[in-house]
Amino acid sequence: MKILALDSSGLVASAAVMEDDILLAEYTVNYKKTHSQTLLPMLDAIVSMVELDLNTIDAIALAAGPGSFTGLRIGAATAKGLGLALDKPIVAVPTVDALAYNLYDTDKLICPMMDARRQQVYTGIYAFENHRLKVLREQMPEAVTDLAGQVNDYGREVIFLGDGVPVYRAVLEREMKVPYSFAPPHLSRQRAGAVAALGMIYYREGKAEHARDHRPEYLRMSQAERERAQREKKARRKTEREERDMIIREMQLDDLEQVMVLEQDLFSVPWTENGFFSFLIREDALFLVAEEDGEILGYCGVLMVLDEGDITNVAVDRKRQGKGIGKKLIQGLIKKTVQAGVTRLHLEVRPSNAAAIALYEGQGFRKTGIRKNYYESPTEDAVLMCREEQGC
Repeated sequence: MKILALDSSGLVASAAVMEDDILLAEYTVNYKKTHSQTLLPMLDAIVSMVELDLNTIDAIALAAGPGSFTGLRIGAATAKGLGLALDKPIVAVPTVDALAYNLYDTDKLICPMMDARRQQVYTGIYAFENHRLKVLREQMPEAVTDLAGQVNDYGREVIFLGDGVPVYRAVLEREMKVPYSFAPPHLSRQRAGAVAALGMIYYREGKAEHARDHRPEYLRMSQAERERAQREKKARRKTEREERDMIIREMQLDDLEQVMVLEQDLFSVPWTENGFFSFLIREDALFLVAEEDGEILGYCGVLMVLDEGDITNVAVDRKRQGKGIGKKLIQGLIKKTVQAGVTRLHLEVRPSNAAAIALYEGQGFRKTGIRKNYYESPTEDAVLMCREEQGC
């Protein structure tokens, strides 16, 4: 049995091939490049090095989230594209579970920590029993101080690992009451080899899905964080001027009810409410809405990595399309991202959506390529577009 594995859930990009119980190849890079630049070249290098015929693989194991939205999107698009082209299933491996599997068969607790910003991490608590990974606390977003308290309650020595460790090491050193240590560098980050090993187990247990059905897992924010954000929203609204004219402003949690109505009406494969929740707490995400007298008329969003941004969606109420709302949303997004230091914006659009293409071209975007069979329901290519003053 042969598994191809991919992990692009964080800064690390990793690809691997495992056949039966042998890891044939693993290519891992932890460097500040976008995964769109690294993942496919890494995969090509592995295929060439081990003379792999991709048609011979049985499944594609994928770190399915949580993690960086942009990274998960790239990983999912790559895995889905390969799965559909090769007619191979996807085995979705929880990112945090795969991180824990790096420390196979330790007698200590394992606590992976992926930095989720704002003093939170994506985490879970694990242990090995009878040579199998046991999930004591499923992967979740959690405040670092709360996580330390939960680990202390187990009364057992623990090993921490993940990119959240260097960010919150001082907090752990202050809060931990039980013996603890930190995984060494070669075991402390995501590895496609671990995704492959767990994926092999899950595949044999029948835990696979058709490539068209795979969706990344974006963890919902904690109830405490949601309530805090709602309180902050109410405080901001006290100082907001009230007017009937349409305004462009940042999306807030209590906009989601109206946003989800538009999302489900406009898109054949809509985002989930949990997905929007997970983005609204990220510092590298920005979502805007067009509002008129309390009614949400449209919205758009962007995910930012260093000086680049990936526009995720632009949506306008069907009844209000053609009235310049999309243009104002895009203009607002460009202004905000420039203020945040973004110099290049990317997006994808259906070639059949001539109105959207004309809108983007009017705002300085130009076509840079085609991504085959990117869209579903119906299947359609994606036109890739980019905006940058100096050219893309």
